[in-house]
Amino acid sequence: MNISKKHAKHAFVLLLMVVFWSPRAFAIESQVFPQEVKSEMLPHPVKKAGSASPPYHEKKKETNNLSILTMVVSGLGCTCARFGDDMRNVLNDLRPGGLRILPVLGNGGLQNADDILFLKGIDMGVVEEDNLRLMKQKDPRLYAGIENHIQYITKLYNSEFHVLARNDIKNFDDLRGKKVNFNLAKSQSEATAEVIFDALKIEVQKTNFDNDRAIEKLKNGDIAAMIILSGAPQAVLAKVKKEDGAHFLALDQESLPNHDLSAIDAAYLPSVLTHELYPNLIPEGESVPTVANRALLATFASPENSPRYKKLAKFVQKFFDNIDEFHDSARHPKWKEINLAAQIPGWTRFKPAAQWLAAHQNASAPQTSSPLPDLPPELKPAFERFMRNHEATAHQQVLTANDQEKLFREFMGYVETQKLTPPAQ
Repeated sequence: MNISKKHAKHAFVLLLMVVFWSPRAFAIESQVFPQEVKSEMLPHPVKKAGSASPPYHEKKKETNNLSILTMVVSGLGCTCARFGDDMRNVLNDLRPGGLRILPVLGNGGLQNADDILFLKGIDMGVVEEDNLRLMKQKDPRLYAGIENHIQYITKLYNSEFHVLARNDIKNFDDLRGKKVNFNLAKSQSEATAEVIFDALKIEVQKTNFDNDRAIEKLKNGDIAAMIILSGAPQAVLAKVKKEDGAHFLALDQESLPNHDLSAIDAAYLPSVLTHELYPNLIPEGESVPTVANRALLATFASPENSPRYKKLAKFVQKFFDNIDEFHDSARHPKWKEINLAAQIPGWTRFKPAAQWLAAHQNASAPQTSSPLPDLPPELKPAFERFMRNHEATAHQQVLTANDQEKLFREFMGYVETQKLTPPAQ
């Protein structure tokens, strides 16, 4: 078919119009031409270099940041991560002036404490009771006066010391010289494991695999045991079956008669792993003795009039006021161990938390004028262990003077049965 030059010219013009006005062509053109040329086409003015942001956007940014509280936890399988999720679900309020909890995955333990101290944007986190002591031992210069810079809001739960070993490993002594996974480097599991193995004077070949890899290596025989310090039941360990050829090692004097456990007993709480916690690994009616650390919710000691301090004070008020909601069956079972009033030796409580407790203790449990009798210095360490053991199992959050006197009498009875009398002069 013959096409005249005139018709060909018209067709070419139409083709150009289709190409340059098509959506794809507009997208290409938007990449080629400078943004300033098209700024009038956008629904909001474009911020140019050196110019101030629109007031609406600045106000929105300020409002959002004032409502956010970041909380560093550990891995997704950790009990502390579940606690962070529960706190988010119960306490989040997205209305203007509300609070929003933003959990952040971390390494746990010592690294969490380090992040609270030095990492920008971390408001609070889950740490362990022994962290301050271990950090000062690790670097006395860097962490000098750390107790003045990081404070605890409350004790959350007990973190049990889990040692999962191959069936041919019968006790801790059998681990000597073998590969044992201490969890991730700088994790709380590693820190606590180092303390315990040093106290037992058992040297092992330390590895630092994550929990999922460690379980596979345990099943394959690449490592002899793996260690996790976490609130039981720990999600990863709950998946292990008896057929996998593994079991928990006991940590008590009966299982280790040739070892001095006094340093371990002084540093940690007595605890047990039960069939109810790990039905796949512990037979019904049996239990495995171990020790536990106390997991704390901690924060940086910010100046009292700072925005962070005000946000945290607001959080404490809402968290403590709504503490009963965390005992719901929909929440993690470890919430039954929370003790708002637990005193943590060597730690300073965050002032708004102390103020809330003082107000509620005075209102609900007036103090009597008769203080507890003074203990001889030789008995104070034993009394502290006795109180910590009570706090590990008690659900009561505030002890009245009558409660304290009752516990003191129980302790003195315990002294008589254990013959914990002061040495003769």
